[in-house]
Amino acid sequence: MTARVFFYVQHLLGIGHLRRAAAIARGLREAGATVDFVSGGMPVEGLDIGGAQLIQLPPATAADSGFSAILDADGKPIDESWKAARRDRLLTHFAAARPDILLVEMYPFGRRQFRFELLPLLEAAAERRNRPLIACSLRDILVDKGRPDRLAEAVDLVKQRIDLVLVHGDPRLVTFDRTFAGAPAIADRLHYTGYVVERPVAAASADRERGEILVSAGGGAVGAPLLSTALAARPLSRHRKRPWHFITGRNLPARDAEILRHAAAPDIIVETFRPDFTRLLQSCLLSVSQGGYNTVMELIAARCPAVIVPFAEGAESEQSLRAALLAERGVFSVLPPAELTAQNLAAAIDRHHSPAAAFALDLDGARRSADILLRRGEGLR
Repeated sequence: MTARVFFYVQHLLGIGHLRRAAAIARGLREAGATVDFVSGGMPVEGLDIGGAQLIQLPPATAADSGFSAILDADGKPIDESWKAARRDRLLTHFAAARPDILLVEMYPFGRRQFRFELLPLLEAAAERRNRPLIACSLRDILVDKGRPDRLAEAVDLVKQRIDLVLVHGDPRLVTFDRTFAGAPAIADRLHYTGYVVERPVAAASADRERGEILVSAGGGAVGAPLLSTALAARPLSRHRKRPWHFITGRNLPARDAEILRHAAAPDIIVETFRPDFTRLLQSCLLSVSQGGYNTVMELIAARCPAVIVPFAEGAESEQSLRAALLAERGVFSVLPPAELTAQNLAAAIDRHHSPAAAFALDLDGARRSADILLRRGEGLR
């Protein structure tokens, strides 16, 4: 009997959460599952979910990098009427799907702004006559908000409603208790899956020494400072006569993208998106990027030399911690965002273009997540 998975994901600022979820959906599909992929963020063109059925909820996005408000598709703050309508639509889809497995990305460890629909969803699943396996999909490092009450709330909800917490990481790099103090209380539900990464294409024959400087900003929503500084760093670098290639990301604000393209020299390539980004990582001399989960794991998979400038505005600590742990192991160079100037970035680029140090990490998280879910789900059927 084919297992049916109902997979909820809500991206707000970048698209890293969505890309990781899409890779897991593909893993589930490859393992033979039927997947309803429920997205609550802004639609992303060309997202590969492996033949899963896309259910697009009325989209929501963050007002800014500080998540000061949640906005609807028209840029207006969401209100109680909007919340009720989206909650009802989500529950209607869930009831129609009758899944064997409910997989929720982040909650209750994050996405508290969406409790208005996630708590009813978890309750509906728990109350079904044929109760599905209920699981949470979670990255390796959380952002500590310094709120013991929220930590206790998450632990209690896991104990009451959630059967599995899939941590998409490898304890050889960082254990979950490093950023979630309540981990020991839910240890019986925790499973490390390895990192979820899109495997790069077959190794390119190009010589890295002849490659370009590749500058990227993930989804681009908060990438403008890095991109503009990298542009200013080029004439200061000993690699200024080498090709430089900028990938801005689809969410770079239009005004910032216009400024970057206008300022770029004719021999600098500026593109919004490249579906073959992992292939570029295999042949470039050096990557310059932020430290998002997906980018970092793609860099490791490609053994790509890199300078990482982690995003760390407000209370965001996830990228900085992961980058620091990898820098300690000699995998990448890290330039703290507080030190991001054209001069410092040029110096970091000039210092570091040797092959990335080998570091054994489990990068098979998509397949292993599917395997854990389907094996546990089979036990309930």
